[in-house]
Amino acid sequence: MELTNKTAIITGAGSGIGRRTALLFAQEGAHVIASDITDAVDETAALAPDKITAVKGDAGDEASVKALVDRAVADHGGLDIFFANAGISGGFDGIFDQGVEEWESILRVNLIGVFLAIKYGGQAIVETSKANGNRGGSLIATASVAGLRSGAGGPAYTASKAGVVNLVKIAAQQLTGSNVRCNAICPGLIETGMTSFIYETARAKGREVTVGQLNPMQRGGEADEIAEAALFLASDRSSYVNGHALVVDGGLSTSHPYNRQTFGKTAV
Repeated sequence: MELTNKTAIITGAGSGIGRRTALLFAQEGAHVIASDITDAVDETAALAPDKITAVKGDAGDEASVKALVDRAVADHGGLDIFFANAGISGGFDGIFDQGVEEWESILRVNLIGVFLAIKYGGQAIVETSKANGNRGGSLIATASVAGLRSGAGGPAYTASKAGVVNLVKIAAQQLTGSNVRCNAICPGLIETGMTSFIYETARAKGREVTVGQLNPMQRGGEADEIAEAALFLASDRSSYVNGHALVVDGGLSTSHPYNRQTFGKTAV
């Protein structure tokens, strides 16, 4: 097992990518602190109660994130991995039509949430590493192909994910000498609660097979495929991967064919 006796925090663990990653980490031997703003995180923990502890919390709230890290350290004696996965998508209106409130709410979770994970989780991981022969640790953030170029989400969402891509690079530099790595994952179209409207629209029209056809792989991705990427970045297999945005999109980011007028309204 790749994460034996490691302690990991995962936010946004109530469903989708977060839930699948929590289960995978647990299977690989980690003690997992699974957090979500909804009660669904209890369902995640119930799937592996000996390995996963559910903690309800707000990924964009400083006190909540600090308490989450403190809980991990108190319960398990340290922290090795923080997967900042919580995120919200917002709407697809153009810049002229989006309000400041929407931008603030999206940036709060998607970008400030990652900052808080790095600030508090990073410090705990560095201290844990020092106490264990400088064995290292891993900070991971969920970004998106939308953070690499425009056309795969609304303006606020896209900007927030671009910020995540750059933030992990900043953190990697500022963690120099600690043996703690910081990377991002950039998923493409993955079937989760956030993208359910695309899949539901397609199913309602009897056109589910068309989902992901603009992707070179000609299919959407699965949460388990992102969980495997997170495991790679959390484990020693990625010991020389740092400050990187790992794209897991089946080739979608080679070109973004979506546009604001049709994205989210059609299933092809």
